[in-house]
Amino acid sequence: MSEAILDCSDLDQYLGKTVESSPIREPLGNTDIRRWVHAMHYPNLVHFDRDYAAQSRWGRLVAPQSFPVAMDESHGTAGACLGRIPDSHLLFAGDEFWHYGPRIFGGDVISNERIAHDYTVKETGFGPTCFQRGDNYYRNQHGELICKQRSTALRYNAAAGGARVDPAQFEEPEWSDDEIEALEARKFTWIKMLHDLGHDERWWDDVAIGDQLPERVFGPHSVASFTTEWRAYLFTIWGTIDRRQIDMEALGFTREMAGHENDPVMERINPELTDGAYYGPSRGHLFPRYARKIGMPRAYGYGASMGSWITDYLAGWAGEHGMVVHSIANYRGPALSGDITIQTAEVTDKSIEEDGRHLVHVKHLMQNQNGVKMCLGTAEIALPVRPG
Repeated sequence: MSEAILDCSDLDQYLGKTVESSPIREPLGNTDIRRWVHAMHYPNLVHFDRDYAAQSRWGRLVAPQSFPVAMDESHGTAGACLGRIPDSHLLFAGDEFWHYGPRIFGGDVISNERIAHDYTVKETGFGPTCFQRGDNYYRNQHGELICKQRSTALRYNAAAGGARVDPAQFEEPEWSDDEIEALEARKFTWIKMLHDLGHDERWWDDVAIGDQLPERVFGPHSVASFTTEWRAYLFTIWGTIDRRQIDMEALGFTREMAGHENDPVMERINPELTDGAYYGPSRGHLFPRYARKIGMPRAYGYGASMGSWITDYLAGWAGEHGMVVHSIANYRGPALSGDITIQTAEVTDKSIEEDGRHLVHVKHLMQNQNGVKMCLGTAEIALPVRPG
């Protein structure tokens, strides 16, 4: 298939330009943070338990490092989905994050400056595919830069999406009661690690190259769990943001996948029609019929959630005195309904920066119960050093 079949010529006019904002209307509440960690399967007490958080280094509930993307109406892809590509679909392909230190608390007002970065066209299983990237700069009400996200979207021919679906994967795997019980015990191993570390430091001195981070497991995923994820993104709730006007058909989405998702005018007329859980490009996540039109065999999770799982996994291991400073995530496959997600990571290096910050370098992997790779990448984590 030739590159000419995928017309990306309209994208050039947007590169380097700022995307219209969709700011939140009220300051964040603690329950917005609680809803997020609940949906992301991240049972770290410092993010949802008031009494525990009061004993932390912050003295109050704090949002996880993964939280900024919850406030963007496009999951961080506004700058990676600009310009018309006729008769196309979109999937997440990856995220790169840089974290700068400021944390988010209840009462904060977070803004996001979004800029189209670049694109390239490559051959993939979808045929000619546009890898489009956009940058997000998340700041608080004081103008402090919290983090930068560079998001990558895949845009490909609509016909190619439906043509590559494997009917053999339409049915969800079944888990016996004994398997579920064993899975719950396996999940709790990582949760117990959070409890055991508590408010203490994970010292850089005690980490060695070759160390394996504790395995993190969650699932099986379901339409119910994906719906819980969806509702944790603030923009999915009526009236939470000042929505920009987006014409999905003008972007090249097919009519059945376009609809009125995020339409500020329709939200005041009939808000159900604007809800991506039911209509529009996001409904493929929850309805297998539409998932198969874009190349997925059954209901599947959100790319932005996968990026959050990675940040939470690494930040949870680092503890409240550590911080993920940089991460790269390349998404290779979705979290499908009925599957579980397994996260692992290995320490590949240690370093000391010129400013004295001590870093642990890791490579991380996310896969399902069959060993199918969902995501892989690298990260750098800052940890404290033992006194003296």
